[in-house]
Amino acid sequence: MTSLRTILTAALLLGGVCLSAQTKIDKLYIDTRGIFHQETVNGVYSSQFLADHLNLNVTGKIADGIGFRIRQRLNKKVFDENNIFNATDFLYVDWKPTDTRWHFLFGKNAVLIGGYEYDAVPIDVYFYSQFCSNLYQGFTFGATVGYSILEGQELAFQVCNSPLSLGFENVYAYNFGWLGRFASWWRTIWTFNLVEDPFHRMISYISLGNHFQWDNLLFDVDLMNRGAFSQKRYFGTDYTLISKLIWSVGNWNICAKGGLEGNALDNVDANGKPFDDVITPGTKYAYAGGGLEYFPLGRDGIRLHAVYYRDNAKHRNNFDFGVTWKIDIIKH
Repeated sequence: MTSLRTILTAALLLGGVCLSAQTKIDKLYIDTRGIFHQETVNGVYSSQFLADHLNLNVTGKIADGIGFRIRQRLNKKVFDENNIFNATDFLYVDWKPTDTRWHFLFGKNAVLIGGYEYDAVPIDVYFYSQFCSNLYQGFTFGATVGYSILEGQELAFQVCNSPLSLGFENVYAYNFGWLGRFASWWRTIWTFNLVEDPFHRMISYISLGNHFQWDNLLFDVDLMNRGAFSQKRYFGTDYTLISKLIWSVGNWNICAKGGLEGNALDNVDANGKPFDDVITPGTKYAYAGGGLEYFPLGRDGIRLHAVYYRDNAKHRNNFDFGVTWKIDIIKH
């Protein structure tokens, strides 16, 4: 029944887009990832085959200057009584008025939080930080206005449903972002966020995502500070630090990634409730891993991967072998 509901929802979304005579679909494709997951915990081995991604992707134009994007996760629970668009990542229109530097976006989109792990396409991520894993919803309904100050440099402001809320509640996030660069080899996604939790308390994020690219070497560094203005120490007590390295050699990628996260025990309010609903006070979390990616048909179409990772929370050794592939239905 869930599978049928998923297919019908995807068909309705696509059909609704296609009703407009002016609508032009630029890309329509399905991408998916299947893995053979193995793990050992305290010397006990287990394994399973599974598919963890199956996505329908549509991008195009409704009219001149008005684009749209849809990404529906076909293997994710569609209906949630708190969030009926639980399986929909993107469902938005983006208006770019002619001869201006402005653009206006409305609909369901990624919450504007800085960092390249957070910004990455989920199907390209093999293991996440606790912040990204524990955030209730990384995609919410809202409105964004962006202004291009220079080529490749954009300032943006977004108001949206809070990523800490259960879905459609009277709880919001206010996000300010700079998507820019310092040099051709150094790009940034830096944000300042004011995020409400379900109790209408406000927590702020300062998130500095940095992407360095030199020829065939890629290096990302993400740094996030989280804090309520009423907590004793605002800086350095509730944080995430992530680094990622990819070295491309022919059709191969050699990858490594690691992170540190923590939250001080005293980051709680007068009632003992944590200011941070995502990273629990007392957390001292570290994780790391590495692997290989191989693209047998070039950089598009099929990707094979072998990945190992471990953290200090579950002390679990994870070994993943898998394949990601993309099926283009319409491509212009």
